[in-house]
Amino acid sequence: MFALLVATVLAAAPAQAGDVAAKAPSARAPAPQSATLPSPARRQELLFEAAKLGRADLIPVLVRNGADVNGYESRGFTPLILAAYNGQADAVEALIKAGADACKPDLTQGNTAQMGVAFKGDDAIAARLLKEKCDVNARNKAGQTALMMASLFGRTAQIDMLLKQFIDLLRLTRVGFNPQINPAVNRFVIDLERSGQLRAIHAHRLQ
Repeated sequence: MFALLVATVLAAAPAQAGDVAAKAPSARAPAPQSATLPSPARRQELLFEAAKLGRADLIPVLVRNGADVNGYESRGFTPLILAAYNGQADAVEALIKAGADACKPDLTQGNTAQMGVAFKGDDAIAARLLKEKCDVNARNKAGQTALMMASLFGRTAQIDMLLKQFIDLLRLTRVGFNPQINPAVNRFVIDLERSGQLRAIHAHRLQ
Protein backbone atom coordinates (compact mmCIF):
# COMPACT_ATOMS: atom_id res chain seq x y z
CA MET A 1 0.00 0.00 0.00
CA PHE A 2 2.89 2.36 0.68
CA ALA A 3 4.05 1.90 -2.89
CA LEU A 4 0.66 2.97 -4.20
CA LEU A 5 0.65 6.00 -1.91
CA VAL A 6 3.92 7.05 -3.53
CA ALA A 7 2.37 6.66 -6.97
CA THR A 8 -0.62 8.72 -5.85
CA VAL A 9 1.71 11.55 -4.88
CA LEU A 10 3.31 11.33 -8.33
CA ALA A 11 -0.08 11.52 -10.00
CA ALA A 12 -1.00 14.63 -8.03
CA ALA A 13 2.36 16.39 -8.28
CA PRO A 14 1.95 18.10 -11.70
CA ALA A 15 -1.46 19.56 -10.80
CA GLN A 16 -0.19 20.82 -7.45
CA ALA A 17 2.79 22.47 -9.07
CA GLY A 18 0.47 24.17 -11.56
CA ASP A 19 -1.76 25.43 -8.74
CA VAL A 20 1.21 26.98 -6.94
CA ALA A 21 2.40 28.69 -10.11
CA ALA A 22 -1.07 30.11 -10.74
CA LYS A 23 -1.36 31.53 -7.24
CA ALA A 24 2.17 32.92 -7.09
CA PRO A 25 3.56 33.69 -10.56
CA SER A 26 6.71 35.29 -9.14
CA ALA A 27 7.57 32.36 -6.89
CA ARG A 28 10.59 30.21 -7.64
CA ALA A 29 9.81 27.51 -10.19
CA PRO A 30 9.35 24.07 -8.60
CA ALA A 31 12.11 21.51 -8.93
CA PRO A 32 11.86 19.23 -11.98
CA GLN A 33 9.45 16.38 -11.35
CA SER A 34 12.06 13.80 -12.33
CA ALA A 35 14.02 14.67 -9.19
CA THR A 36 11.21 13.27 -7.04
CA LEU A 37 10.49 10.13 -9.06
CA PRO A 38 11.36 6.63 -7.87
CA SER A 39 13.89 4.68 -9.90
CA PRO A 40 12.78 3.24 -13.28
CA ALA A 41 12.68 -0.24 -11.75
CA ARG A 42 10.46 1.02 -8.93
CA ARG A 43 8.14 2.77 -11.37
CA GLN A 44 7.76 -0.54 -13.20
CA GLU A 45 6.91 -2.32 -9.94
CA LEU A 46 4.32 0.35 -9.20
CA LEU A 47 2.67 -0.28 -12.56
CA PHE A 48 2.37 -3.99 -11.82
CA GLU A 49 0.84 -3.22 -8.42
CA ALA A 50 -1.57 -0.67 -9.88
CA ALA A 51 -2.70 -3.21 -12.49
CA LYS A 52 -3.21 -5.97 -9.95
CA LEU A 53 -5.05 -3.78 -7.44
CA GLY A 54 -7.17 -1.92 -9.99
CA ARG A 55 -5.63 1.54 -9.59
CA ALA A 56 -6.60 2.65 -13.09
CA ASP A 57 -6.04 6.28 -12.12
CA LEU A 58 -2.32 5.66 -11.61
CA ILE A 59 -1.63 3.76 -14.82
CA PRO A 60 -1.41 6.73 -17.25
CA VAL A 61 0.99 8.73 -15.09
CA LEU A 62 3.25 5.73 -14.49
CA VAL A 63 3.39 4.96 -18.21
CA ARG A 64 4.07 8.63 -19.01
CA ASN A 65 6.93 8.50 -16.55
CA GLY A 66 8.65 5.56 -18.19
CA ALA A 67 6.98 2.36 -16.93
CA ASP A 68 6.74 -0.24 -19.71
CA VAL A 69 3.07 -1.03 -20.27
CA ASN A 70 4.08 -4.33 -21.91
CA GLY A 71 6.88 -5.27 -19.52
CA TYR A 72 7.12 -8.54 -17.63
CA GLU A 73 7.23 -8.93 -13.85
CA SER A 74 9.24 -11.59 -12.02
CA ARG A 75 6.69 -14.37 -12.69
CA GLY A 76 6.45 -13.55 -16.38
CA PHE A 77 3.14 -11.65 -16.39
CA THR A 78 2.40 -8.35 -18.14
CA PRO A 79 0.40 -5.60 -16.40
CA LEU A 80 -2.59 -6.42 -18.60
CA ILE A 81 -2.52 -10.11 -17.71
CA LEU A 82 -2.34 -9.20 -14.01
CA ALA A 83 -5.28 -6.80 -14.30
CA ALA A 84 -7.41 -9.24 -16.30
CA TYR A 85 -6.65 -12.21 -14.06
CA ASN A 86 -7.54 -10.20 -10.95
CA GLY A 87 -10.83 -8.95 -12.39
CA GLN A 88 -9.78 -5.30 -12.63
CA ALA A 89 -11.88 -4.11 -15.58
CA ASP A 90 -11.03 -0.41 -15.19
CA ALA A 91 -7.32 -1.20 -15.06
CA VAL A 92 -7.66 -3.38 -18.17
CA GLU A 93 -9.23 -0.45 -20.01
CA ALA A 94 -6.60 2.00 -18.79
CA LEU A 95 -3.77 -0.31 -19.83
CA ILE A 96 -5.20 -0.86 -23.31
CA LYS A 97 -5.60 2.89 -23.75
CA ALA A 98 -1.99 3.30 -22.63
CA GLY A 99 -0.81 0.91 -25.35
CA ALA A 100 -0.90 -2.53 -23.74
CA ASP A 101 -0.71 -5.45 -26.17
CA ALA A 102 -3.72 -7.64 -25.39
CA CYS A 103 -2.27 -10.48 -27.49
CA LYS A 104 1.01 -10.80 -25.59
CA PRO A 105 1.32 -14.11 -23.69
CA ASP A 106 3.02 -14.69 -20.37
CA LEU A 107 6.58 -15.97 -20.38
CA THR A 108 6.13 -19.21 -18.46
CA GLN A 109 3.05 -20.99 -19.83
CA GLY A 110 2.26 -18.86 -22.85
CA ASN A 111 -1.20 -17.89 -21.60
CA THR A 112 -2.74 -14.67 -22.86
CA ALA A 113 -5.05 -12.39 -20.92
CA GLN A 114 -7.95 -13.94 -22.87
CA MET A 115 -6.97 -17.38 -21.63
CA GLY A 116 -6.67 -16.05 -18.10
CA VAL A 117 -10.23 -14.74 -18.02
CA ALA A 118 -11.49 -18.00 -19.56
CA PHE A 119 -10.00 -19.72 -16.52
CA LYS A 120 -11.22 -17.11 -14.02
CA GLY A 121 -14.67 -16.63 -15.58
CA ASP A 122 -14.81 -12.84 -15.97
CA ASP A 123 -17.14 -12.42 -18.93
CA ALA A 124 -17.05 -8.60 -19.05
CA ILE A 125 -13.27 -8.50 -19.32
CA ALA A 126 -13.36 -11.36 -21.85
CA ALA A 127 -15.68 -9.29 -24.06
CA ARG A 128 -13.41 -6.25 -23.78
CA LEU A 129 -10.30 -8.24 -24.70
CA LEU A 130 -12.03 -9.71 -27.75
CA LYS A 131 -12.41 -6.19 -29.14
CA GLU A 132 -8.63 -6.10 -29.56
CA LYS A 133 -8.96 -8.74 -32.33
CA CYS A 134 -6.21 -11.05 -31.15
CA ASP A 135 -5.86 -14.50 -32.71
CA VAL A 136 -8.68 -16.51 -31.16
CA ASN A 137 -6.83 -19.67 -32.16
CA ALA A 138 -3.64 -18.69 -30.29
CA ARG A 139 -2.28 -21.56 -28.20
CA ASN A 140 -0.32 -21.65 -24.99
CA LYS A 141 2.69 -23.91 -24.49
CA ALA A 142 0.36 -26.82 -23.69
CA GLY A 143 -1.45 -26.35 -27.01
CA GLN A 144 -4.63 -24.96 -25.43
CA THR A 145 -6.73 -22.12 -26.83
CA ALA A 146 -8.98 -19.71 -24.94
CA LEU A 147 -12.02 -21.57 -26.28
CA MET A 148 -10.71 -24.87 -25.00
CA MET A 149 -10.26 -23.32 -21.57
CA ALA A 150 -13.69 -21.70 -21.64
CA SER A 151 -15.35 -25.02 -22.51
CA LEU A 152 -13.25 -26.92 -19.97
CA PHE A 153 -14.38 -24.62 -17.15
CA GLY A 154 -17.96 -24.22 -18.35
CA ARG A 155 -17.74 -20.53 -19.27
CA THR A 156 -20.79 -20.64 -21.51
CA ALA A 157 -20.96 -16.89 -22.19
CA GLN A 158 -17.33 -16.87 -23.25
CA ILE A 159 -17.81 -19.91 -25.44
CA ASP A 160 -20.45 -17.93 -27.33
CA MET A 161 -18.22 -14.86 -27.60
CA LEU A 162 -15.22 -16.79 -28.84
CA LEU A 163 -17.19 -18.81 -31.35
CA LYS A 164 -18.92 -15.74 -32.74
CA GLN A 165 -15.59 -14.06 -33.29
CA PHE A 166 -13.98 -17.10 -34.85
CA ILE A 167 -16.57 -18.32 -37.36
CA ASP A 168 -20.30 -18.77 -37.93
CA LEU A 169 -21.69 -20.70 -34.94
CA LEU A 170 -23.75 -23.27 -36.81
CA ARG A 171 -21.03 -24.07 -39.32
CA LEU A 172 -18.43 -24.64 -36.64
CA THR A 173 -20.40 -26.41 -33.92
CA ARG A 174 -22.90 -28.49 -35.95
CA VAL A 175 -20.91 -29.36 -39.04
CA GLY A 176 -17.36 -29.52 -37.65
CA PHE A 177 -14.64 -30.29 -40.18
CA ASN A 178 -15.40 -28.82 -43.60
CA PRO A 179 -12.84 -28.72 -46.43
CA GLN A 180 -14.47 -25.57 -47.77
CA ILE A 181 -13.57 -23.61 -44.63
CA ASN A 182 -10.23 -21.89 -44.16
CA PRO A 183 -7.52 -24.45 -43.25
CA ALA A 184 -6.82 -22.61 -39.98
CA VAL A 185 -10.41 -23.24 -38.96
CA ASN A 186 -10.11 -26.91 -39.82
CA ARG A 187 -7.03 -27.24 -37.61
CA PHE A 188 -8.93 -25.49 -34.85
CA VAL A 189 -11.90 -27.87 -35.09
CA ILE A 190 -9.64 -30.94 -35.26
CA ASP A 191 -7.85 -29.78 -32.12
CA LEU A 192 -11.18 -29.37 -30.35
CA GLU A 193 -12.26 -32.85 -31.43
CA ARG A 194 -9.02 -34.42 -30.24
CA SER A 195 -9.20 -32.67 -26.88
CA GLY A 196 -12.82 -33.68 -26.34
CA GLN A 197 -13.97 -30.07 -26.17
CA LEU A 198 -16.05 -30.04 -29.35
CA ARG A 199 -18.57 -32.44 -27.81
CA ALA A 200 -19.00 -30.07 -24.86
CA ILE A 201 -19.54 -27.16 -27.23
CA HIS A 202 -22.12 -29.15 -29.19
CA ALA A 203 -23.98 -29.90 -25.97
CA HIS A 204 -23.91 -26.26 -24.97
CA ARG A 205 -25.15 -24.95 -28.31
CA LEU A 206 -27.95 -27.54 -28.57
CA GLN A 207 -29.38 -26.91 -25.10
